[in-house]
Amino acid sequence: MSPLNLLPGAIYEIIVSVSDTGHLSLLDRYGLMAAIMDESIEEEERLSIDRLLRSICRGRVQVANS
Repeated sequence: MSPLNLLPGAIYEIIVSVSDTGHLSLLDRYGLMAAIMDESIEEEERLSIDRLLRSICRGRVQVANS
């Protein structure tokens, strides 16, 4: 299995996109999955992902099927 490599700033791009639209797309979900599996992401990025996931649980962000 090849390692997953994130583009620099990818997590913040996802956060900005979700905050603009209020929706988390399928492509964004794959990006978050790759980020979570990447052990080298910064603590600040990990905390941003946690905040996004809490927003989804609270219903502030809708999860899109496409």
